Amino acid sequence: MNRKIILLPLLYLAIQISTAQVLLDANGPGNTYEDINAVLAPGYNAIEVPDCNHTSFGRHIDEVFDADLNSNVFRFFIHTNPDNDRCINFDRQRNEIKTYNQSPNNLKAVVGETVKYKWKFKISSGFQPSSSFTHIHQIKSVDGSFASIPMITLTLRKASPNRVELRYTPTNDQNTIETADLSLFEGNWVEVNEIITYGDTGSYSIEIKKITNNQILLSYSNDNLDMWQDGASFARPKWGIYRSLNNSNDLRDEEIRFANFSIEEINPLFINELENNAEQIILTPNPSTDLVTFKNAKAEDYDVVHLFDNTGKEISTKNRIKNNQMDVSELSTGLYFIVFKKAKQTVKILKCMVN
Repeated sequence: MNRKIILLPLLYLAIQISTAQVLLDANGPGNTYEDINAVLAPGYNAIEVPDCNHTSFGRHIDEVFDADLNSNVFRFFIHTNPDNDRCINFDRQRNEIKTYNQSPNNLKAVVGETVKYKWKFKISSGFQPSSSFTHIHQIKSVDGSFASIPMITLTLRKASPNRVELRYTPTNDQNTIETADLSLFEGNWVEVNEIITYGDTGSYSIEIKKITNNQILLSYSNDNLDMWQDGASFARPKWGIYRSLNNSNDLRDEEIRFANFSIEEINPLFINELENNAEQIILTPNPSTDLVTFKNAKAEDYDVVHLFDNTGKEISTKNRIKNNQMDVSELSTGLYFIVFKKAKQTVKILKCMVN
């Protein structure tokens, strides 16, 4: 959803969570494809499945009750034989859901938008990934010369040990930027929080944690990352199972369970700074793991400090600030905004990276 942004002449920090949130939840057996399409592409088809060459099995996505979550979930199936990629490609197998051209505008990300993607998934114990690729999530561009390769990919890969890989590219040269041991995921429900600001100077963060104990299994954050492929009309997510058959002997029939998909547009953090006495304040060290010093800050420069995460949520600064220093040791890795105010007016806004 494109939004016209009007900057008022007064200095302000506008942090507002949008109501443009779309949820896709399983609601019980039957009509699974219809339920998915009704959310992701009403009146069209947002599902890419291998049903065409495996009609005897039936639908490759269904809904079942999951005792661990105590709710209905989506179950994605893939079979080493005879599943393929929609009867189009036969060296790979695809069972995915997506947003695309026919999806509502608020499911298609454009330059300048910040979007939060959330979902849960569980892979089976002993899951056997391909040594080539077994993608379970992608962020892809539509149009442009780089549309064939995802900007972001979450893939499972056979290795020693088997691993989960986070891969990235703004062009066509994708590289792994973070990994985790696949065994930590096997048989466990995990929750994913992914936040992307789209643009040539964008940002990306992802956190995957185990639901039973909130253990963080994979985490990555970068507030200065090219998150737009040249020539793209929009960007979109995909979820499911998309794997190579190059080493089919490594594979077995698999299922992955997904639940609670959420796509939420977040209004960006709008900043319009005036000249002020606090303009010389800088943060050091930045990034930091424990204490951040407000270098060059004077008592008369500000009278209150606010702290926000990169979604616009305010975090209490109680017991965090002393002698022009802020304790960030208990904050999660990621991007934060430190806002200095004087007489209820914002005089300085600084980005702070926490490692």
